[in-house]
Amino acid sequence: MEIKLTKTNYDEIVKNSEETVLIDFWATWCGPCRMIAPVIEEIANERTDIKVCKVNVDEESELAVQFKIYAIPTIIILKNGEITARSEGFKSKEAILKLIDW
Repeated sequence: MEIKLTKTNYDEIVKNSEETVLIDFWATWCGPCRMIAPVIEEIANERTDIKVCKVNVDEESELAVQFKIYAIPTIIILKNGEITARSEGFKSKEAILKLIDW
């Protein structure tokens, strides 16, 4: 299940999480974001061991600034609250899974 991440629920969902967290930064007008969306959804449905979050950069600009998002889509992987991987642009499911399991 994908979680809509906001500045309001960030601490509860991400900052204090012991689980691996994948954050997808996206926008409705972004073609590559729309291409990667089904891949992210598939990962969310298959990987119950991680939290999969989505951040609409137009609605949550503070989170985009906090994570220094300059291009979308951007995928960020956090483990124990620390960024362990970052990827910009469209990526295959296999490439995203490698980021998670690295």
